[in-house]
Amino acid sequence: MSFDRPQYGEYASPEEQRARAGLPPLGTQPGAAEPAASVPDPTPSAAPTANRTAPARPVGRLVTFVLLGFGLVNVLSSIPQFVNMASTLNESMQMLGMDGEFTNYAAARTWGVVAVVILLAGYATTVWLSLRQLKRGRSAWWIPLVGFVVTMSLVSACISVVMFSDPAFTTGLLTPPVE
Repeated sequence: MSFDRPQYGEYASPEEQRARAGLPPLGTQPGAAEPAASVPDPTPSAAPTANRTAPARPVGRLVTFVLLGFGLVNVLSSIPQFVNMASTLNESMQMLGMDGEFTNYAAARTWGVVAVVILLAGYATTVWLSLRQLKRGRSAWWIPLVGFVVTMSLVSACISVVMFSDPAFTTGLLTPPVE
């Protein structure tokens, strides 16, 4: 018996097939009445399917595209708010009933642009990973959800840096509301 792999276009002998599958040789099985039934098919479909996943279902594809569409709307509607973060935070302070005005304009401009870049990069990565999984026939509905959580966590950190670096905002958070 040869332990070399068959060359391209050659079929492996039954002994080589059993050796590659980790089965004992044909003569050692006591109940081997039909040796042809125990020999695996040498076609590529007989390859181990441990690495394969279930193909993407049409509903899963639809859910993936709907989530990516929601993400696109979120990204496009958030960009103006992050570019003009100082006025957005000033309005937030007024809605929360905080006295004072947001004054850290330089940090708001810088971190707003950083937040936009992170938001665009996170969305682009999410779309790329989702389409790659769908092209391979795998389920991808979970990728937009994970992409949203990761991207928004990073964007929230950028916003937090701006909010907590402004003295009026931190003072407004630390003082109890007056009734």
